[in-house]
Amino acid sequence: MGFPKHRLRRLRATEGFRRMVRETALSVDDVIMPLFVRSGKGVRRPISSLPGIHQFSPDTAATEAVEIEQLGIPATILFGIPDQKNSKGTSGWDPNGVVQSAIRKIKEKTSNLVVITDVCLCEYTDHGHCGVVDGDTILNDPTLDLLAKMALSHVEAGADMVAPSDMMDGRVAAIRKALDDSGYSDIPILSYAAKYASVFYGPFRDAAESPPQFGDRSTYQMDAANGNEALREVALDLEEGADIVMVKPGISYLDIIWRVKQRFGCPVATYNVSGEYAMVKAAAERGWIDERGVALEMLISMKRAGTDLILTYWSKDVARWLSESS
Repeated sequence: MGFPKHRLRRLRATEGFRRMVRETALSVDDVIMPLFVRSGKGVRRPISSLPGIHQFSPDTAATEAVEIEQLGIPATILFGIPDQKNSKGTSGWDPNGVVQSAIRKIKEKTSNLVVITDVCLCEYTDHGHCGVVDGDTILNDPTLDLLAKMALSHVEAGADMVAPSDMMDGRVAAIRKALDDSGYSDIPILSYAAKYASVFYGPFRDAAESPPQFGDRSTYQMDAANGNEALREVALDLEEGADIVMVKPGISYLDIIWRVKQRFGCPVATYNVSGEYAMVKAAAERGWIDERGVALEMLISMKRAGTDLILTYWSKDVARWLSESS
């Protein structure tokens, strides 16, 4: 047994051999492109902390969506940046809000692109938290009805899927009931089921203009040290009606992705978050690493761990890179 009879390098000797025995493949079908949408017309505003990523107005978001679809990317997820914010985030379920307007315009210009919407209050509240607040406390139960109203407004505007990211207990059930009661029982829910209170979100909060104005989000997002708790969160969300569950962030939580996939066998998504993207961009700009190589290796690691879908700011790049190598 063993060497010299067995030489594992034999099947690494040529690119043809490597392709034949490659265990994990990354496809354009695996990626979802995030889009940040704000009010206005003709807006395409660069985000300094996310090189290559922009804030769009609904009209330019639709133009961007056309390019996304043409690249073969199956889906986009929308994040809203409203002009007006208040304590309850009421602009989040305005029928003429930025996300609702963007959905309609994207649907007018695309044929098969799946439009997913982020459902959370943080982008719409003046305090930047994901729920209703009382003093310094983020209230769970009063938040559920507001999240359900937001999700329903997105679906009424034409969204194909909703993705609650708030981490309030019971929000999947509340959204599922609201959709079912309104005749939208076929609309799937992608739940941010295991979303950690991570320091990797900094650039996103800049992009979405949603940093908390007091404290942090550790009372409702998960502690980075906990793994078993993630399985409990996923189990509850699936029981409440989630169709896809997400682990967020990605690269530091590969073990969680693996455990979720092994335990539940359900569709699993991963968010390759803003900090992961920005760090690679910054190092690549300095010539320290190869952006394409690092990005693809990171995404492959998430696929290898068990994820089925990856929300990534590299989605358009991935589509081009894979096309060039095919």
